[in-house]
Amino acid sequence: MESLTPSPLPTEEPAFDFDMAPVPLWLEDFSGIKAKFDAWRAAGVTDLQAFLAEDRGRVRECTALIRVLGVNKRTLTLFEAADLPDLIANLGTVFSDEMLDSHVDELVQLWNGSPEFTSQAVNHTLTGRRLDIQLKAQMLPGHERDWTRILIATEDVTAREDARRRAHLSESYARGLFEHSPVSLWVEDFSAVKNLIDGVRDRGVDDFRTFLDVHPEFVTRCMTEIRVIDVNRHTLDLFRAADKATLLRRLGEVFRDAMQQHFKEQLIDLWNGKLFQQREVVNYSLDGDTLHVHMQFSVLPGRERDWTLVQVALTDITARKKAEAYLEYLGKHEVLTKLYNRSFYADELNRLERMGPYPVSVIIADMNGLKPINDELGHAAGDAMLRRAGEVLSGAVSKPHHAARIGGDEFCVLMPATSDEEAKAMVESIEKLVEINNQFYAGNALSFSIGRATGVSGERLEEVVKRADAAMYEKKKEYYSAESVDRRRREATSPAITP
Repeated sequence: MESLTPSPLPTEEPAFDFDMAPVPLWLEDFSGIKAKFDAWRAAGVTDLQAFLAEDRGRVRECTALIRVLGVNKRTLTLFEAADLPDLIANLGTVFSDEMLDSHVDELVQLWNGSPEFTSQAVNHTLTGRRLDIQLKAQMLPGHERDWTRILIATEDVTAREDARRRAHLSESYARGLFEHSPVSLWVEDFSAVKNLIDGVRDRGVDDFRTFLDVHPEFVTRCMTEIRVIDVNRHTLDLFRAADKATLLRRLGEVFRDAMQQHFKEQLIDLWNGKLFQQREVVNYSLDGDTLHVHMQFSVLPGRERDWTLVQVALTDITARKKAEAYLEYLGKHEVLTKLYNRSFYADELNRLERMGPYPVSVIIADMNGLKPINDELGHAAGDAMLRRAGEVLSGAVSKPHHAARIGGDEFCVLMPATSDEEAKAMVESIEKLVEINNQFYAGNALSFSIGRATGVSGERLEEVVKRADAAMYEKKKEYYSAESVDRRRREATSPAITP
């Protein structure tokens, strides 16, 4: 605004001293702007804001028409000017292009007939220091027709605006940390959950765990009362949500099933005053995949009385849990047949002997003819037969029973709470599946020699295994005896080969 034209106070004006005013004051003449407005209206301009937006130079035209008539001492002090001529000579420094936008607002207020206007602008001191100015202007009485006297108060609000900008930067920084965190972050309101828990306490309940065991619906009720305030981007990615609204609308698909037990423990900790918690929990993505996450739950400081602000951080540990599960699987299973291994068999046998439940039945199954297949066709053919054995036993045996490979061609089925009749039915099921398996596969036939035994409470299971093993060997003898008879019969009926 270097084009502003200074003008000394006319001598005929009534003398008044505004140096005692507690705020910086300017006395200005806007009559040139009034004349410009009249000309524009005559030319058909109706929307000043749009008209000025078309050409920024029109704003500068208006600025150049303002005449500074005087300022008080506080103005000189604020803008670091020696005197009025010093200030006027450097108005180009004071009013930079930054204030043009705010000047548009001032002009529009005057155009619309207001005898006063307000705005917030950026000025600079003569040394270049930035000033945020809260500006309030009023036409003096008697000058409403020609706008020759307008009194402007300029309050320095730099400190306030600096604080606001710092707060904005701090908020932006915090928001950036939240949005771009490499873990899933949730901001939640648990106040309704607290009210429900307080209500239970007010009813005289002191054993909250037992209360939840008796009233599992309370856990579900609390889950539905959580109000999610915000989530970050990683949360949307982790839970396969297109956007925040979709995730919040489908929270019932995220918190369900296996989550129930984890949330029950979380409620018990809250009952006991534990407002910061860590645990591994199960959630579900909107695609239906199981997500294993490490949860960190914290009632934020200052909200301990009402739980209105809670932060939950979820770290995806699904890959780790799968790796752990696979290692655990390898520790208990053998790779070829996918059945339990001998180590698991030994541990399970000891556990059943200590804890039952009895009667415990044991089935020992030994493959027939595996060695000749290995010797004649190679171990690859033998491994194929072992895999077929695993398929049969996996299909026949399900929890709480377990099938294990305990030797090269020997298998065992451990059956807690199973009578001898039920064990006999299991043997029959295995034999039927063997028949089906042989129909499906060409080549060598799969065959088992199977023995069974049932132990009662107080009996050593090792002895039960020995009885089942002895019964298996009897079946093995019968198998090879029958095979020997068949071989001799075939040889006897085969035509003699003459030289």
